[in-house]
Amino acid sequence: MRALFYGRFQPFHRGHVSIALWALREEGFDELVFLVGMASESYTRRNPFTAGERIEMIRLSMRDSGISLDRVITATIPSLETNIGLANYVLSYVPRVDALVTGNPQLARIFRDYGLNVVRPPSFNRKEWRGERIRRLMALGDPAWRSTVTPSTADYLESIGAPERLRDLYSSD
Repeated sequence: MRALFYGRFQPFHRGHVSIALWALREEGFDELVFLVGMASESYTRRNPFTAGERIEMIRLSMRDSGISLDRVITATIPSLETNIGLANYVLSYVPRVDALVTGNPQLARIFRDYGLNVVRPPSFNRKEWRGERIRRLMALGDPAWRSTVTPSTADYLESIGAPERLRDLYSSD
C-alpha cells in the first residue's frame, strides 16, 4: 500500500518526519510518495527553498530517521489553486496511491469527494515544528532552528546558506 504525503515542505522538518514514521509504522503503508507542492515558487519568504532543495531535505531526513529510500518516492507539482479539479490533477503527477495523508481539512474533503481514502495523522509538536516558525528562527539567526530538522538536513541547510537567504528575504520589507 502506498500513501501520498502532499506539502510545501518549507523546510522539511521533524513534524514531517514524525508523520512519515507514523504512516509507515502505525498505518502500515509500504511506501510514501512525497509530493512537493508549489515547486514553481522559490526564493520567497513563504517558499524560500527550491523544489530540488526540498527533495534533498526529504531524502536526508528519511535516511537520518532510518527509513529506507526504497520506501520513498518524490515528485513535484507547480503552484496551483485549490479546487475540486485538484485531486485528478495532483494524482496525475504521482504513481498510483491508495490514500492521502493530510491534516488539511480542505484537501481531505477534495480527495475524499474524489474517492480516495484520506488518513489524518496526529499532530506532532505543532507549536515547535511549523515551517513558518522555523523560517523565522533562521531569519533571526537563532540556532534553535537546527533542532527542528534532522542533523543531516540542518547541515544541508547550512551548506546552501539557508539562514542567510531567509535573513535577506525577511529584511527586504
